[in-house]
Amino acid sequence: MSDKAILEINGQKHEFPLIKGSEDEVAIDIKNLRSATNGVITIDPGYKNTGACESAITFLDGEKGILRYRGYSIEELAEKADFLEVAYLLIFGELPTQEQLDQFHSDIKKHSVVDDDIKKIVDAFPRSAHPMGVLSSLTSALTAFNPSSVNVDSEEEMYNAIVRILAKFPVLVAWTMHKKLGLPLDYGDKNLGYVENILKMLFKQPNEEYVQNPILINALDKLLILHADHEQNCSTSTVRIVGSSHAGLFASLSAGISALWGPLHGGANQAVLEMLEAIKADGGDTKKYMGKAKDKDDPFRLMGFGHRVYKNFDPRAKIIKKAADEVLGDLGIEDPILDIAKGLEKEALEDMYFVDRKLYPNVDFYSGIIYRAMGIPTDMFTVMFALGRLPGWIAQWREMRLRKEPIGRPRQVYVGETLRSFKERKDR
Repeated sequence: MSDKAILEINGQKHEFPLIKGSEDEVAIDIKNLRSATNGVITIDPGYKNTGACESAITFLDGEKGILRYRGYSIEELAEKADFLEVAYLLIFGELPTQEQLDQFHSDIKKHSVVDDDIKKIVDAFPRSAHPMGVLSSLTSALTAFNPSSVNVDSEEEMYNAIVRILAKFPVLVAWTMHKKLGLPLDYGDKNLGYVENILKMLFKQPNEEYVQNPILINALDKLLILHADHEQNCSTSTVRIVGSSHAGLFASLSAGISALWGPLHGGANQAVLEMLEAIKADGGDTKKYMGKAKDKDDPFRLMGFGHRVYKNFDPRAKIIKKAADEVLGDLGIEDPILDIAKGLEKEALEDMYFVDRKLYPNVDFYSGIIYRAMGIPTDMFTVMFALGRLPGWIAQWREMRLRKEPIGRPRQVYVGETLRSFKERKDR
Protein backbone atom coordinates (compact mmCIF):
# COMPACT_ATOMS: atom_id res chain seq x y z
CA MET A 1 0.00 0.00 0.00
CA SER A 2 1.18 3.53 -0.78
CA ASP A 3 2.23 5.64 2.20
CA LYS A 4 0.27 8.65 0.96
CA ALA A 5 -3.19 9.65 -0.22
CA ILE A 6 -3.80 11.93 -3.20
CA LEU A 7 -6.71 14.35 -3.20
CA GLU A 8 -7.60 16.16 -6.42
CA ILE A 9 -9.50 19.47 -6.17
CA ASN A 10 -10.22 21.59 -9.26
CA GLY A 11 -7.55 19.74 -11.22
CA GLN A 12 -4.86 20.22 -8.58
CA LYS A 13 -3.45 17.18 -6.78
CA HIS A 14 -2.48 17.30 -3.13
CA GLU A 15 -0.62 14.59 -1.25
CA PHE A 16 -1.27 13.70 2.38
CA PRO A 17 0.61 11.13 4.47
CA LEU A 18 -1.01 7.96 5.78
CA ILE A 19 -0.71 7.00 9.43
CA LYS A 20 -0.85 3.33 10.38
CA GLY A 21 -1.82 2.23 13.89
CA SER A 22 -0.39 -0.74 15.76
CA GLU A 23 -3.51 -2.79 14.87
CA ASP A 24 -3.17 -1.86 11.15
CA GLU A 25 -5.77 0.89 11.24
CA VAL A 26 -5.07 3.44 8.50
CA ALA A 27 -5.76 7.17 8.67
CA ILE A 28 -5.16 10.04 6.26
CA ASP A 29 -3.29 12.83 8.03
CA ILE A 30 -5.10 16.00 6.93
CA LYS A 31 -3.85 18.46 9.53
CA ASN A 32 -2.33 20.57 6.71
CA LEU A 33 -5.39 20.29 4.42
CA ARG A 34 -6.59 23.91 4.82
CA SER A 35 -3.19 25.47 4.28
CA ALA A 36 -2.36 23.21 1.32
CA THR A 37 -5.69 23.79 -0.45
CA ASN A 38 -6.42 27.44 0.39
CA GLY A 39 -9.16 26.77 2.90
CA VAL A 40 -10.75 23.44 1.89
CA ILE A 41 -11.95 21.36 4.85
CA THR A 42 -13.66 17.98 5.29
CA ILE A 43 -17.14 17.61 6.75
CA ASP A 44 -18.07 14.58 8.82
CA PRO A 45 -21.21 15.02 10.98
CA GLY A 46 -20.82 13.05 14.19
CA TYR A 47 -17.11 12.49 13.35
CA LYS A 48 -17.88 8.89 12.28
CA ASN A 49 -14.91 8.84 9.90
CA THR A 50 -12.63 11.30 11.67
CA GLY A 51 -9.84 10.41 14.06
CA ALA A 52 -9.49 13.16 16.67
CA CYS A 53 -6.31 11.80 18.21
CA GLU A 54 -3.76 9.03 18.39
CA SER A 55 -4.30 7.01 21.55
CA ALA A 56 -2.57 4.06 23.23
CA ILE A 57 -5.37 3.26 25.69
CA THR A 58 -8.19 1.22 24.12
CA PHE A 59 -8.50 -0.79 20.92
CA LEU A 60 -11.96 -1.58 19.60
CA ASP A 61 -12.92 -3.54 16.48
CA GLY A 62 -16.70 -3.54 16.15
CA GLU A 63 -16.80 -5.91 13.18
CA LYS A 64 -14.84 -8.62 15.01
CA GLY A 65 -16.22 -7.96 18.48
CA ILE A 66 -12.82 -7.07 19.97
CA LEU A 67 -12.24 -4.80 22.97
CA ARG A 68 -8.80 -4.45 24.57
CA TYR A 69 -7.42 -2.16 27.27
CA ARG A 70 -3.71 -1.42 26.77
CA GLY A 71 -3.45 -4.63 24.71
CA TYR A 72 -5.22 -6.91 27.20
CA SER A 73 -8.48 -8.53 26.08
CA ILE A 74 -11.60 -7.53 27.97
CA GLU A 75 -12.38 -11.22 28.47
CA GLU A 76 -9.12 -11.89 30.29
CA LEU A 77 -9.28 -8.71 32.36
CA ALA A 78 -12.85 -9.40 33.48
CA GLU A 79 -11.88 -12.94 34.50
CA LYS A 80 -8.53 -12.29 36.20
CA ALA A 81 -8.31 -8.65 37.32
CA ASP A 82 -10.28 -6.46 39.71
CA PHE A 83 -11.55 -2.96 38.94
CA LEU A 84 -8.78 -1.12 40.75
CA GLU A 85 -6.13 -3.08 38.80
CA VAL A 86 -7.88 -2.19 35.54
CA ALA A 87 -8.09 1.47 36.59
CA TYR A 88 -4.33 1.50 37.22
CA LEU A 89 -3.71 -0.23 33.88
CA LEU A 90 -5.81 2.25 31.92
CA ILE A 91 -4.33 5.32 33.59
CA PHE A 92 -0.67 4.37 33.85
CA GLY A 93 -0.28 1.87 30.99
CA GLU A 94 0.77 -1.30 32.80
CA LEU A 95 -0.79 -3.75 35.25
CA PRO A 96 0.39 -2.92 38.77
CA THR A 97 2.60 -5.13 40.90
CA GLN A 98 1.09 -6.11 44.24
CA GLU A 99 3.16 -3.40 45.91
CA GLN A 100 2.02 -0.75 43.42
CA LEU A 101 -1.62 -1.83 43.78
CA ASP A 102 -1.45 -1.74 47.58
CA GLN A 103 0.10 1.73 47.49
CA PHE A 104 -2.47 2.93 44.93
CA HIS A 105 -5.35 1.73 47.11
CA SER A 106 -3.73 3.18 50.25
CA ASP A 107 -3.28 6.58 48.58
CA ILE A 108 -6.90 6.54 47.38
CA LYS A 109 -8.16 5.81 50.90
CA LYS A 110 -6.20 8.78 52.28
CA HIS A 111 -8.31 11.13 50.14
CA SER A 112 -11.70 9.44 50.60
CA VAL A 113 -13.21 12.11 52.85
CA VAL A 114 -15.19 14.72 50.93
CA ASP A 115 -15.31 18.24 52.38
CA ASP A 116 -18.38 18.52 54.61
CA ASP A 117 -19.50 21.66 52.81
CA ILE A 118 -20.27 19.50 49.77
CA LYS A 119 -23.10 18.02 51.85
CA LYS A 120 -24.70 21.48 51.86
CA ILE A 121 -24.77 21.36 48.06
CA VAL A 122 -26.36 17.90 48.18
CA ASP A 123 -28.97 19.19 50.64
CA ALA A 124 -29.83 22.05 48.28
CA PHE A 125 -31.07 19.68 45.58
CA PRO A 126 -34.70 18.53 45.68
CA ARG A 127 -35.12 14.75 45.95
CA SER A 128 -36.74 14.89 42.49
CA ALA A 129 -33.46 16.08 40.86
CA HIS A 130 -32.05 13.61 38.35
CA PRO A 131 -29.01 11.87 39.87
CA MET A 132 -26.84 12.62 36.82
CA GLY A 133 -27.44 16.35 37.24
CA VAL A 134 -26.55 16.05 40.92
CA LEU A 135 -23.39 14.04 40.20
CA SER A 136 -22.18 16.43 37.50
CA SER A 137 -22.72 19.39 39.83
CA LEU A 138 -20.95 17.74 42.76
CA THR A 139 -17.98 16.75 40.60
CA SER A 140 -17.68 20.30 39.32
CA ALA A 141 -18.02 21.60 42.89
CA LEU A 142 -14.93 19.62 43.92
CA THR A 143 -12.94 22.19 41.95
CA ALA A 144 -13.89 24.85 44.49
CA PHE A 145 -12.39 22.75 47.28
CA ASN A 146 -9.29 21.87 45.25
CA PRO A 147 -8.71 25.14 43.38
CA SER A 148 -5.08 24.72 42.31
CA SER A 149 -4.68 23.60 38.70
CA VAL A 150 -2.73 20.43 38.04
CA ASN A 151 0.80 20.89 36.76
CA VAL A 152 0.84 18.11 34.19
CA ASP A 153 4.63 18.23 34.04
CA SER A 154 4.73 17.12 37.67
CA GLU A 155 4.19 13.37 38.10
CA GLU A 156 3.42 13.93 41.79
CA GLU A 157 0.73 16.55 41.16
CA MET A 158 -0.84 14.47 38.39
CA TYR A 159 -0.85 11.35 40.58
CA ASN A 160 -2.37 13.22 43.54
CA ALA A 161 -5.18 14.60 41.40
CA ILE A 162 -5.92 11.10 40.07
CA VAL A 163 -6.07 9.34 43.46
CA ARG A 164 -8.11 12.23 44.87
CA ILE A 165 -10.90 11.88 42.31
CA LEU A 166 -10.83 8.06 42.44
CA ALA A 167 -11.29 8.39 46.21
CA LYS A 168 -14.04 11.01 46.27
CA PHE A 169 -16.11 10.00 43.24
CA PRO A 170 -17.62 6.84 44.81
CA VAL A 171 -18.63 8.93 47.82
CA LEU A 172 -20.39 11.40 45.51
CA VAL A 173 -22.14 8.49 43.75
CA ALA A 174 -23.36 7.08 47.07
CA TRP A 175 -24.47 10.52 48.31
CA THR A 176 -26.37 11.05 45.05
CA MET A 177 -28.32 7.81 45.58
CA HIS A 178 -28.88 8.42 49.29
CA LYS A 179 -30.20 11.91 48.54
CA LYS A 180 -32.76 10.38 46.18
CA LEU A 181 -33.78 7.77 48.77
CA GLY A 182 -33.77 10.15 51.73
CA LEU A 183 -30.98 8.30 53.55
CA PRO A 184 -28.12 9.80 55.59
CA LEU A 185 -24.82 10.56 53.84
CA ASP A 186 -21.88 8.33 54.80
CA TYR A 187 -18.13 8.17 54.06
CA GLY A 188 -17.74 4.42 53.73
CA ASP A 189 -15.21 2.09 55.35
CA LYS A 190 -11.44 2.32 54.81
CA ASN A 191 -11.02 -1.32 55.84
CA LEU A 192 -12.80 -2.59 52.74
CA GLY A 193 -11.68 -3.13 49.16
CA TYR A 194 -12.57 -0.47 46.60
CA VAL A 195 -15.66 -2.23 45.16
CA GLU A 196 -16.75 -3.65 48.53
CA ASN A 197 -16.70 -0.12 49.95
CA ILE A 198 -18.82 1.16 47.07
CA LEU A 199 -21.47 -1.50 47.75
CA LYS A 200 -21.52 -0.72 51.47
CA MET A 201 -21.83 3.04 50.85
CA LEU A 202 -24.69 2.44 48.42
CA PHE A 203 -26.72 -0.11 50.38
CA LYS A 204 -25.99 0.12 54.10
CA GLN A 205 -29.11 1.06 56.03
CA PRO A 206 -28.59 3.33 59.07
CA ASN A 207 -30.28 0.90 61.47
CA GLU A 208 -28.63 -2.39 60.49
CA GLU A 209 -25.28 -4.03 59.81
CA TYR A 210 -24.33 -4.40 56.14
CA VAL A 211 -23.33 -7.92 55.06
CA GLN A 212 -21.24 -8.27 51.89
CA ASN A 213 -22.48 -10.65 49.19
CA PRO A 214 -19.58 -12.09 47.10
CA ILE A 215 -21.84 -12.59 44.07
CA LEU A 216 -22.80 -8.90 44.08
CA ILE A 217 -19.14 -7.91 44.57
CA ASN A 218 -18.15 -10.02 41.56
CA ALA A 219 -21.01 -8.68 39.42
CA LEU A 220 -20.29 -5.02 40.21
CA ASP A 221 -16.54 -5.55 39.75
CA LYS A 222 -17.19 -6.94 36.27
CA LEU A 223 -19.69 -4.23 35.34
CA LEU A 224 -17.24 -1.50 36.30
CA ILE A 225 -14.42 -3.18 34.35
CA LEU A 226 -16.61 -3.60 31.26
CA HIS A 227 -17.56 0.08 31.32
CA ALA A 228 -14.11 1.42 32.21
CA ASP A 229 -13.25 2.71 28.72
CA HIS A 230 -14.63 2.47 25.20
CA GLU A 231 -12.36 4.48 22.95
CA GLN A 232 -13.44 7.91 21.56
CA ASN A 233 -17.15 7.87 22.37
CA CYS A 234 -19.22 11.00 23.04
CA SER A 235 -18.38 11.48 26.73
CA THR A 236 -14.70 10.57 26.33
CA SER A 237 -14.33 12.96 23.41
CA THR A 238 -16.02 15.61 25.57
CA VAL A 239 -13.52 15.06 28.40
CA ARG A 240 -10.63 15.36 25.93
CA ILE A 241 -11.93 18.47 24.16
CA VAL A 242 -12.76 20.27 27.42
CA GLY A 243 -9.37 19.25 28.80
CA SER A 244 -7.68 20.52 25.65
CA SER A 245 -8.49 24.06 26.81
CA HIS A 246 -6.38 23.20 29.89
CA ALA A 247 -9.50 23.00 32.03
CA GLY A 248 -8.82 21.01 35.19
CA LEU A 249 -9.46 17.31 35.64
CA PHE A 250 -12.59 17.72 37.79
CA ALA A 251 -14.16 20.25 35.39
CA SER A 252 -13.39 18.00 32.41
CA LEU A 253 -14.92 14.99 34.17
CA SER A 254 -18.04 17.00 35.02
CA ALA A 255 -18.46 17.78 31.31
CA GLY A 256 -18.05 14.08 30.50
CA ILE A 257 -20.77 13.18 33.00
CA SER A 258 -23.15 15.62 31.30
CA ALA A 259 -22.39 14.06 27.91
CA LEU A 260 -22.95 10.57 29.32
CA TRP A 261 -26.36 11.63 30.64
CA GLY A 262 -27.93 11.59 27.16
CA PRO A 263 -30.25 8.65 26.33
CA LEU A 264 -28.26 7.86 23.17
CA HIS A 265 -25.12 7.30 25.28
CA GLY A 266 -25.05 6.37 28.97
CA GLY A 267 -28.81 6.49 29.37
CA ALA A 268 -29.26 3.32 27.32
CA ASN A 269 -29.49 0.94 30.30
CA GLN A 270 -32.08 3.22 31.91
CA ALA A 271 -34.02 3.16 28.63
CA VAL A 272 -34.02 -0.67 28.76
CA LEU A 273 -35.80 -0.67 32.13
CA GLU A 274 -38.24 2.02 31.00
CA MET A 275 -39.09 -0.17 28.00
CA LEU A 276 -39.62 -3.20 30.26
CA GLU A 277 -41.88 -1.12 32.52
CA ALA A 278 -43.93 -0.06 29.48
CA ILE A 279 -44.28 -3.70 28.34
CA LYS A 280 -45.40 -4.69 31.85
CA ALA A 281 -47.98 -1.87 31.92
CA ASP A 282 -49.37 -3.18 28.62
CA GLY A 283 -49.86 -6.70 29.95
CA GLY A 284 -46.34 -8.13 29.71
CA ASP A 285 -46.80 -9.93 26.38
CA THR A 286 -43.20 -10.30 25.12
CA LYS A 287 -44.26 -12.01 21.87
CA LYS A 288 -46.43 -9.02 21.01
CA TYR A 289 -43.51 -6.64 21.48
CA MET A 290 -41.06 -8.81 19.58
CA GLY A 291 -43.57 -8.68 16.74
CA LYS A 292 -43.74 -4.90 17.02
CA ALA A 293 -39.93 -4.76 16.90
CA LYS A 294 -39.97 -6.71 13.61
CA ASP A 295 -42.63 -4.43 12.04
CA LYS A 296 -40.76 -1.68 10.20
CA ASP A 297 -43.89 0.50 10.26
CA ASP A 298 -44.19 0.29 14.06
CA PRO A 299 -42.43 3.09 15.99
CA PHE A 300 -41.55 0.73 18.88
CA ARG A 301 -37.79 0.32 19.42
CA LEU A 302 -36.31 -2.68 21.17
CA MET A 303 -33.85 -1.14 23.63
CA GLY A 304 -30.76 -3.05 24.76
CA PHE A 305 -30.37 -5.17 21.62
CA GLY A 306 -27.65 -4.79 18.98
CA HIS A 307 -24.95 -2.13 19.16
CA ARG A 308 -23.93 0.95 17.20
CA VAL A 309 -20.27 -0.18 17.10
CA TYR A 310 -20.30 -3.97 17.53
CA LYS A 311 -21.69 -5.46 14.35
CA ASN A 312 -21.51 -9.16 15.27
CA PHE A 313 -21.63 -9.34 19.06
CA ASP A 314 -20.81 -7.23 22.09
CA PRO A 315 -17.94 -9.01 23.87
CA ARG A 316 -18.95 -7.33 27.13
CA ALA A 317 -22.47 -8.80 26.94
CA LYS A 318 -21.15 -12.37 26.84
CA ILE A 319 -19.21 -11.72 30.04
CA ILE A 320 -21.93 -9.96 31.99
CA LYS A 321 -24.73 -12.38 31.00
CA LYS A 322 -23.18 -14.99 33.31
CA ALA A 323 -22.99 -12.48 36.16
CA ALA A 324 -26.62 -11.50 35.57
CA ASP A 325 -27.71 -15.15 35.78
CA GLU A 326 -25.71 -15.56 39.03
CA VAL A 327 -27.21 -12.43 40.62
CA LEU A 328 -30.78 -13.38 39.74
CA GLY A 329 -30.20 -16.95 40.93
CA ASP A 330 -28.60 -15.91 44.22
CA LEU A 331 -31.06 -13.19 45.16
CA GLY A 332 -34.07 -15.28 44.11
CA ILE A 333 -36.01 -12.14 43.24
CA GLU A 334 -39.57 -12.47 42.02
CA ASP A 335 -40.00 -9.45 39.78
CA PRO A 336 -42.29 -9.32 36.73
CA ILE A 337 -39.94 -6.79 35.10
CA LEU A 338 -37.04 -9.26 35.28
CA ASP A 339 -39.30 -12.06 34.02
CA ILE A 340 -40.15 -9.92 30.98
CA ALA A 341 -36.44 -9.25 30.41
CA LYS A 342 -35.64 -12.97 30.48
CA GLY A 343 -38.53 -13.62 28.07
CA LEU A 344 -37.24 -11.02 25.59
CA GLU A 345 -33.70 -12.41 25.87
CA LYS A 346 -34.86 -15.99 25.17
CA GLU A 347 -36.93 -14.99 22.14
CA ALA A 348 -34.22 -12.76 20.67
CA LEU A 349 -31.61 -15.51 20.93
CA GLU A 350 -33.91 -18.05 19.24
CA ASP A 351 -35.82 -15.95 16.67
CA MET A 352 -34.01 -16.04 13.30
CA TYR A 353 -35.14 -12.46 12.53
CA PHE A 354 -33.01 -11.21 15.42
CA VAL A 355 -30.26 -13.80 15.01
CA ASP A 356 -29.76 -12.95 11.31
CA ARG A 357 -29.64 -9.22 12.06
CA LYS A 358 -27.22 -9.66 14.99
CA LEU A 359 -29.78 -8.10 17.36
CA TYR A 360 -28.35 -9.79 20.45
CA PRO A 361 -28.80 -8.48 24.00
CA ASN A 362 -26.00 -5.98 24.66
CA VAL A 363 -24.19 -4.86 27.82
CA ASP A 364 -26.85 -2.21 28.53
CA PHE A 365 -29.54 -4.90 28.61
CA TYR A 366 -27.73 -7.05 31.16
CA SER A 367 -26.37 -4.18 33.27
CA GLY A 368 -29.90 -2.81 33.64
CA ILE A 369 -31.12 -6.21 34.82
CA ILE A 370 -28.30 -6.51 37.39
CA TYR A 371 -28.78 -3.00 38.75
CA ARG A 372 -32.54 -3.58 39.02
CA ALA A 373 -31.94 -6.83 40.91
CA MET A 374 -29.45 -5.13 43.25
CA GLY A 375 -32.05 -2.53 44.16
CA ILE A 376 -30.48 0.47 42.43
CA PRO A 377 -33.13 2.99 41.25
CA THR A 378 -33.54 3.17 37.48
CA ASP A 379 -32.40 6.79 37.17
CA MET A 380 -29.19 5.86 39.04
CA PHE A 381 -28.12 3.43 36.30
CA THR A 382 -26.24 6.09 34.32
CA VAL A 383 -24.51 7.23 37.51
CA MET A 384 -23.21 3.67 37.92
CA PHE A 385 -22.03 3.81 34.29
CA ALA A 386 -20.11 7.00 35.12
CA LEU A 387 -18.52 5.29 38.13
CA GLY A 388 -17.18 2.56 35.83
CA ARG A 389 -16.08 4.99 33.12
CA LEU A 390 -14.16 7.22 35.56
CA PRO A 391 -10.70 5.61 35.08
CA GLY A 392 -11.10 5.70 31.29
CA TRP A 393 -11.93 9.39 31.36
CA ILE A 394 -8.95 10.04 33.64
CA ALA A 395 -6.64 8.03 31.36
CA GLN A 396 -7.84 9.89 28.27
CA TRP A 397 -7.49 13.31 29.95
CA ARG A 398 -4.00 12.42 31.20
CA GLU A 399 -2.90 11.13 27.78
CA MET A 400 -4.22 14.22 26.01
CA ARG A 401 -2.44 16.58 28.39
CA LEU A 402 0.86 14.65 28.38
CA ARG A 403 0.83 14.59 24.57
CA LYS A 404 0.29 18.37 24.65
CA GLU A 405 -2.55 18.10 22.15
CA PRO A 406 -3.78 21.43 20.77
CA ILE A 407 -7.09 22.92 21.86
CA GLY A 408 -10.01 21.30 20.07
CA ARG A 409 -11.54 23.59 17.49
CA PRO A 410 -13.69 21.88 14.82
CA ARG A 411 -14.42 23.74 11.58
CA GLN A 412 -17.80 24.17 9.91
CA VAL A 413 -19.34 24.72 6.49
CA TYR A 414 -21.46 27.87 6.75
CA VAL A 415 -24.87 27.53 5.06
CA GLY A 416 -26.59 30.70 6.33
CA GLU A 417 -27.39 34.06 4.70
CA THR A 418 -24.67 35.90 2.83
CA LEU A 419 -23.92 39.57 3.56
CA ARG A 420 -27.06 41.70 3.79
CA SER A 421 -27.88 45.23 4.89
CA PHE A 422 -29.36 46.04 8.28
CA LYS A 423 -33.06 47.02 8.18
CA GLU A 424 -34.34 49.69 10.48
CA ARG A 425 -37.07 48.47 12.84
CA LYS A 426 -39.77 50.43 11.03
CA ASP A 427 -38.87 48.76 7.71
CA ARG A 428 -38.93 45.13 8.89
